[in-house]
Amino acid sequence: MLIFTALKLLIGDVVIPVKQKKSLGSWVQVERRALESWTALLNEKGGASALQVMQTLIAQMGDEEAVVISQAELARMIGKSRDTVKRAISLLSSRNWIEVRRLGDTGSVNAYIINNRVAWYGKRDGIRYSTFNAAVYVSEREQPDRSELDTLPPLHKVPHAEVGEQLLPVGEGLPPPSEPALPGLEPEMPSKHHSEQIDLKDLNRKN
Repeated sequence: MLIFTALKLLIGDVVIPVKQKKSLGSWVQVERRALESWTALLNEKGGASALQVMQTLIAQMGDEEAVVISQAELARMIGKSRDTVKRAISLLSSRNWIEVRRLGDTGSVNAYIINNRVAWYGKRDGIRYSTFNAAVYVSEREQPDRSELDTLPPLHKVPHAEVGEQLLPVGEGLPPPSEPALPGLEPEMPSKHHSEQIDLKDLNRKN
């Protein structure tokens, strides 16, 4: 399907109206029930703000289906107050469009998940837990050392090993008075464990 948009072509001192064909692009199938539910949400009080919040969350997710971001930064990005953002998030959550999971006790920084609920695992120290992939959005404004961000020294490379692997130190060591560890007496290093982390897109494909 094609539509025409009116343009003006300037030739010398003469302005000539012209028509340009513009393609509407390809069609995409969407679930009718989901589309009608989304339309109903937009017609509710606060629906316009909910749309802005959802668009912002999806834009920051990248290839993931979850994003971690502060409410203050969400409010800044859509040009609304934090109270408006809170109401929009509450509306989206109550209508089952997003899942909200707190990071910490205050609720000001959350993980927002779309399309799938997160999976919860068996108790560890009496507490159930969930791990999943997410894009993390960090704002310079929220950093206490924001004036030093461009001058920070590089981080040390953490020595680590897979479970059961032996350490084999290579390269130059630190200058004296530091001394290398005796063979077989190297300090214990962090080990990589294969966690039960879930990729939400994989979970979506299984369902």
